[in-house]
Amino acid sequence: MSLLDKISTPADLRAIPEDDLKQVAEELRGELIEVVSQTGGHLGAGLGVVELTVALHHVFNTPDDKLIWDVGHQCYPHKILTGRKEKMHSLRQGGGLSGFTKRSESVYDPFGAGHSSTSISAGLGMAIGRDLDGCDNNVIAVIGDGALSAGMAYEAMNNAGAMKSPLVVILNDNDMSIAPPVGAVSASLARLVSGKTYASIREAAKQVAKALPKPIQEKAALAEEFARSFWTGGTLFEELGFYYVGPVDGHNLDHLLPVLKNVRDAREGPVLVHVVTQKGKGYLPAEEASNKYHAVAKFDVVTGKQSKPKPNAPSYTRVFANALIKEAEKDKKIVGITAAMPDGTGLDVFGEAFPKRTFDVGIAEQHAVTFAAGLAVEGYKPFCAIYSTFLQRAYDQVVHDVAIQKLPVRFPIDRAGLVGADGATHAGSFDTAYLSCLPNMVVMASGDEAELTHMVATAAAYDEGPIAFRYPRGEGVGLELPEVGMPLEIGRGRMVKEGSKVALLSFGGRLQECLKAADTLDSAGLSTSVADARFAKPLDEALVLQLAKEHEVLICVEEGSVGGFGSQVLQLLSSQGALDHGLKVRSLVLPDIYQDHDSPAKMYAAAGLDAAGIAAKAFEAIGVSGEDALRAANSASP
Repeated sequence: MSLLDKISTPADLRAIPEDDLKQVAEELRGELIEVVSQTGGHLGAGLGVVELTVALHHVFNTPDDKLIWDVGHQCYPHKILTGRKEKMHSLRQGGGLSGFTKRSESVYDPFGAGHSSTSISAGLGMAIGRDLDGCDNNVIAVIGDGALSAGMAYEAMNNAGAMKSPLVVILNDNDMSIAPPVGAVSASLARLVSGKTYASIREAAKQVAKALPKPIQEKAALAEEFARSFWTGGTLFEELGFYYVGPVDGHNLDHLLPVLKNVRDAREGPVLVHVVTQKGKGYLPAEEASNKYHAVAKFDVVTGKQSKPKPNAPSYTRVFANALIKEAEKDKKIVGITAAMPDGTGLDVFGEAFPKRTFDVGIAEQHAVTFAAGLAVEGYKPFCAIYSTFLQRAYDQVVHDVAIQKLPVRFPIDRAGLVGADGATHAGSFDTAYLSCLPNMVVMASGDEAELTHMVATAAAYDEGPIAFRYPRGEGVGLELPEVGMPLEIGRGRMVKEGSKVALLSFGGRLQECLKAADTLDSAGLSTSVADARFAKPLDEALVLQLAKEHEVLICVEEGSVGGFGSQVLQLLSSQGALDHGLKVRSLVLPDIYQDHDSPAKMYAAAGLDAAGIAAKAFEAIGVSGEDALRAANSASP
């Protein structure tokens, strides 16, 4: 029986002798690779924190001690050690484990995450709550070096440093190599400066220095800081009020364990432990890959080859990137901005074509938006490409720095709608609602990849204020793409199919499902029109009012929350009195819940936004059974 098989909870891990923890780490790494090879998911970050995860759960008394993982990409080893090993095969699948930490999933997940840079703020809140309750448990926040590019992390550290509440922050630095400084000398120094003896001597020296004249006090403090930072670094964190320890080799348990024990027992204010790790550690294909196997499909463990199905059509992301490149070839004022997501947004491709016109600002969505606003002031045409779910983090900047000033910032919004395995934290559910309510904002959504090409051209040509266009994750529907995009008339939709009884008005990626639903309705004798709204703001008022006048039923369909496109349509219809003459209006939106992860098809079916759900809503509005209507239509056919 392996050591890992003996571990059901961290309490079991704490009962294992320290000399055996290296074997536990080896077995844990192997288990992680085997599981993710079968499920897909985030691999590289988890491989990098195997030893750190073992050390943290061995040293700290979780779950009484609160262990918070920032983002959660690296939480799979944590899940395996905290009673979820047997469920790991269900990772990111319907009804299975989340790919991130989730409070409702385990008592060992004290804070849920899917977006970065939240752990220190949450940890400080838990630490202050602990203090107010008179408790003495530890609070540990693990944050990556990439997440430190977000201002929120520094806001939290500044607050924590001022409040002096005991809090342990583990900086997981996987961006630098484990160079000679992170060796025996560094480990010895880390143990020394994190220990009680050094801390007490340092405190005693401070007390002695206070009796000296002020200029000598300041010189003594500077000398001590210089001596320590010369060997260990960390001056920035010291300025923020943290006691800095490190750097420490995050793959060497002999180095990690004594340092973690020291900071566990110190209890004299916030401490930052700088741990250096290697993303993808211990699995050669991941170590050699450019992205360290950050996110993978199912793969062969021996070769590392991923089993990605061959796409039937280019992805919307790639269509956007290629269309933007064509626009930028014609207009040197076009620039691209991403917040640490060049691959995900397609700006990596744009950056290869225009490296000097591409800007990755790090995990800093607020800065990205205002940076784009500054570029717009100078006459440039910024395309600020941010996922729907991450643009939420910069809403004030969209309002205050862009929309109020009517600056022509372009917002390509990828991952609009449901995203499948990443679940609620990554779903693009709310952008139509939170953007359409803003004066001066234009909001578009593409019904297919050809329309997306035209919307890129529309955004490039529009200079009267901010403009956003949303598009889903995944591949397009397989349409032939235009050679170049043609700017659309702002606020003008299009008729896709003519009918007379039911009108389906689609906004965004459900257009193909509306066409399928129309076929079903036509087969049941309900002549159905399909229109592509294209714009949620400004609405094509003439198109909406025409559909309302000429049809008995009008159904609005969107892959967004209540308060979005359908709400704009209902506002128009009510203000024009179009609801006074028996028109039956229904608005299909995402349900008012945070939908758990599953395949996108199953999620949309559950939301009633697939063809069957759309047709069912039409039958319900008419007041007939779908089965009865189809049966009657079939019996009436010659």
